[in-house]
Amino acid sequence: MLDPKLLEILVCPVSKAPLEYLPEQQELICRASGLAYPIRDDIPVMLENEARQLTPEERER
Repeated sequence: MLDPKLLEILVCPVSKAPLEYLPEQQELICRASGLAYPIRDDIPVMLENEARQLTPEERER
């Protein structure tokens, strides 16, 4: 589980938009940039080249 205070200050490094935490996928997603950043060992990996592209369906949720 990520610290809620950390989630308040983290933003997407590409778009600077807020991130949404998906605990079941262990990802932080940014609908603005369409990227999902992985969380490994409770540490968000906020690198664009480590992120995956969101599907069109994921972007609209």
